[in-house]
Order: sequence, then C-alpha cells, then structure tokens
Amino acid sequence: MNDRAALDLLLAHGPLSRSRIGKLTGLSKPTASQLLARLEAAGLVVGTGTSEGRPGPNAQLYAVNPGAAHVAGLDVTTLGIRAAVADITGRTVGTYEVPTPGRRTAGSTPELVVRAVDGAAKAAGVLRGDLHRIVIGTPGAFDPSTGRLRYASHLPGWHSPTLLDELAAALPMPLAYDNDVNLAAVAEQRLGAAGDSDDFLLLWNEEGMGAALVIGGKLHRGWTGGAGEVGFLPVPGTALVRNAARTGSGGYQELAGANAALRLARELGLPYDHSAPMHEAAAELLRRALAATDPEGAGREPAAAPSSAEEAAADSEAYAELLQRFATGLATGLASLVAMLDPELIVLSGGVLNAGGERLRELVRAELSELAVPRPRLVLGTVTEHPVLSGALESALAATRDEVFDTSR
Repeated sequence: MNDRAALDLLLAHGPLSRSRIGKLTGLSKPTASQLLARLEAAGLVVGTGTSEGRPGPNAQLYAVNPGAAHVAGLDVTTLGIRAAVADITGRTVGTYEVPTPGRRTAGSTPELVVRAVDGAAKAAGVLRGDLHRIVIGTPGAFDPSTGRLRYASHLPGWHSPTLLDELAAALPMPLAYDNDVNLAAVAEQRLGAAGDSDDFLLLWNEEGMGAALVIGGKLHRGWTGGAGEVGFLPVPGTALVRNAARTGSGGYQELAGANAALRLARELGLPYDHSAPMHEAAAELLRRALAATDPEGAGREPAAAPSSAEEAAADSEAYAELLQRFATGLATGLASLVAMLDPELIVLSGGVLNAGGERLRELVRAELSELAVPRPRLVLGTVTEHPVLSGALESALAATRDEVFDTSR
C-alpha cells in the first residue's frame, strides 16, 4: 500500500525528494528510503537529478520510470482508426492513423487495427509486444452475450461474428473494447470537467448522438452494452421511428443531431458546406452562428460579410433563431434523461456541441430549466482534443498501473 501511494504521488506531482515523499505519505525517512530503493530495484522509479535553491546539500529527486510499461488506445470512426501509445506516466509518445476500408485503403479490419497499433508503437519507439494493454473505442457496443457489435450499423467492417477472436489472435496482449462516448466520459472524469463528480451524464454530439452515464464513479453500460444510445430515444417534435435498429437512427438524433442543425440552416436560408462531412459542416455552421450573433464573444468574424446593415441584421436574427431552436431540441431530449437519471452534472461534449460554445450551453441550460424539475449543473467538456482516444489511453493506464505497480507479487 505504501509503494502504491508513493507511485500515485509521483504521478500526480512529478519528481519528488525522499523527504517530500515521506511527508506526503506520513512515513519516516528510513521507511521512505527503503520504499524508494525497493521501487528503484523493481524498475518502477528512477532518479531524475537533484533539487536546487535551498541551503544545504541538494536532495535527490525521484520520478516514475516512463519505460516501466506502455499502453495503446484506438479511436475507431467511419473515417478511420486513430491509434496512440502512452507510457506509464500517461504521456503520449506515438500516434498513427489508418483510413477505413473503402477510403483508399484495402485490408480486413484486424489487419487495419494491427497496422494502426504497429504505426503508433513505431512512432513511440517500442514494439507491438512491449504494449501491456490495448483499449479500443468504437461507436455502439460489443454485446457481451454474442461478441457482436450492436448499435453501429454505419461502421464498416466491424460486424463479423469472429472479429473479436481474430483481433485476440492478432494482438496477444489484454484487449478491451468500449463505447466511444463512454471513453469520452472517462477522459472528462480523469482529465476534465467531471473530475469532482461521481454522478454525471455526458451528452455527445458528433457523427452521431450518444450519452454516457457515470454512477458512483463507475460507468453504467447496461445489459447489452447499449446504455446511452440516446440517438434512438423517441422525443416530441419528431416522427415516431419504428424498427430503429434497422434505420440506424431515432427521434433524438433527428431532432438534435448534426443533421438537425443543417436542416434548420436550410429552413432559415443560411449557407453551409454541403461537401463536408455532416458533423463538420454542422460545427462550422454553429461557429458562424456565434460570430454572427456575438462577434466579440465568438472571437472571430463571420465567414462572409453581409453587403448591407439590413442583411447583417437579418443574418444575425436567422443565426440567433438557429441557435435557439437547436438548443430547444437538445434540451427536449435531455429533459427525459434528467427525469429518469437525476444526475448531479451534465457535460456537453463532441465537436458539434463544442462548436456552439458557452452561448449554446447557456441556451440549453435555460430551456432545460423550464422542461425538467431537477437542475443539474451543465458544463462544456474540457477534453476537446481527441477525447475518445484520451479516454481509451486513460482506461488502459488505470488497469495497467494496477498490474505493474503491484509490488506484493
């Protein structure tokens, strides 16, 4: 227990002296010295130099040995596979991307996964066999009773009944699979806006809509792994979608997904990039809406300046209406989730919601306060750069540290 406490302190604080570790753990100097000698002999800590700036002899500093273990995380989307390798301290040391089949790249799914892992490992200066654990994030979820991916019919190449066996044969180290939104919640819990909350809901809006629920500090995945597939949620304001699994969509996705933002733009006569992927076009549209309604707050100018004051005012009104109607759609689905779950905190995440910024968050908060009785805090996610990949690495690191840092074995 003392060994693990010291290692956790070194991870949290960085290099520490023997006396500082003793003070933080409550151990005597001789006991702290024995502990550090034991950890150094086990290859878990290394000396990193000496402290300076104090009277008397400089103290030796110790840090967690970055090379004690490495893990990999993968973020699988319809566009491709992004892989990253991190050392045991959590520092990302290598990344690599592989396009999805059908987008200029041939190969089976296991081959592409291995290629992504090997590319990231090479960039990190390690071998595939040096990786202690890999966590793979995908849309949908692998049903634990069948091993097949559910809720993600749009993801090519990931629905073979033998896929998990093939991946296990190709990558003979511990493999774990999780829903991409669940992993975004892990990232916010360990690195971001939900760090002080054990009960929260994360709403994700990017290529699709999803949610993750954390109860008592732990993810709730559901009986088939499908907890949080809120894109299928029937909501007021949309047609009732039957055979939702076959259509791959549902009411909430139609009301408040990226496609809904683009539909509102068409109704209001606002331009957007028809050639871009839907979620990217929606995100850019919301950024433009912020600029048109509050250029200072948005931190940028509209993409195309109107030719007259009248046109500028008309554009501003149209963009304001787009933001308001989009916020109402988001709040409508959230009201159902809040009524059932009563979370302490709601985190808005994903590229579309991040693009709406504080203005969209405040509009959703105001609408939700009228539609739901509970009043959870509503915040924007702060892990905005590859949150799914960050969550995959954090998940892999948590399990690997429990194994590698266990000096009792």
